[in-house]
Amino acid sequence: MTLQRSASTLRRGIVLALATLTTSVALAQQFPDKPIRLVVPFAPGGGTDMIARTIGLGMSKELGQSVVIENKPGAGTIIGTETVAKSPADGYTVVIATFAHAVNPSMMPKLPFDTEKAFAPVILIGKGPNVLVVRADSPYKTVKDVVDAARANPGKLTYASQGNGTSAHLAGEMFDNLAKVKTSHIPYRGAGPALTDLQGGQVNMMFGTAAGVSSLVDSGKLRAIAVTGAQRSPVFKDLPTVGETVPGYAVESWYGLYVPAGTPADVIHKLNAAAKKAVATDDFRKKVEQEGLVISAGAPAELDSYVRGEEARWRKIVKENNITSN
Repeated sequence: MTLQRSASTLRRGIVLALATLTTSVALAQQFPDKPIRLVVPFAPGGGTDMIARTIGLGMSKELGQSVVIENKPGAGTIIGTETVAKSPADGYTVVIATFAHAVNPSMMPKLPFDTEKAFAPVILIGKGPNVLVVRADSPYKTVKDVVDAARANPGKLTYASQGNGTSAHLAGEMFDNLAKVKTSHIPYRGAGPALTDLQGGQVNMMFGTAAGVSSLVDSGKLRAIAVTGAQRSPVFKDLPTVGETVPGYAVESWYGLYVPAGTPADVIHKLNAAAKKAVATDDFRKKVEQEGLVISAGAPAELDSYVRGEEARWRKIVKENNITSN
């Protein structure tokens, strides 16, 4: 009798597994048959928002369905990212992840999701430097000017960011640590509000993403002082690196797409293929390459490997420098 029950239980398990597999295959084959949500964990108006809207437009053409941008800012990207982590694993909810995705686990140990287990990678869109910017009429014209002012008035110089744990935040923290100065971090719910206050004089400077600040620099509303990469940018040819004044300094931004863990591989493949075609369009390249973004657009494993490396690198830096999310 026990053997019979065991055999019956095994058969039911096999039937259930086959049914689940059949359903997953069927869903993947008809994907997508409705609009896709692309969650941006920042307020509208910044570089991440621009990149999401541009790639979303290209992907919608390839997939035959609308890619609807949904801005969910707050908590250093956690609010928007959590929305995707807890969404159905069907490919219809995607998040555009940035630097904060790799840093939050070491800065915020009590996240409402497990970053390594909650998501499946789709594609690494690209990487690029941040740019240290000030108001056009600011007295600070070089990195040395900023260092001197910060040393003369500890804690008085302020820098904006698009949220705790973002590249603009950690770029400022690393600047303080390596330059041996003290500035004050002012976090916002996105690059748009941060840049508005920078222009209005409410804050002194920002280590903004290239995509977010380029148009304001070109229009003369902001002055670019330096780039945060390890080497000079071919796009910002006249700008030195921060590291030329502050030895050892190097920070870069990145953008990638993730879906909830458990999303069928065929669905991820379709999203990856659509994103690859979207970033290969003239419209996308014109908007991002002139702003310093180096396009990657490889297989999902490329994003996974890169972000794991970034997470390990920044975990060490955060621990050594006692950097917090405050």
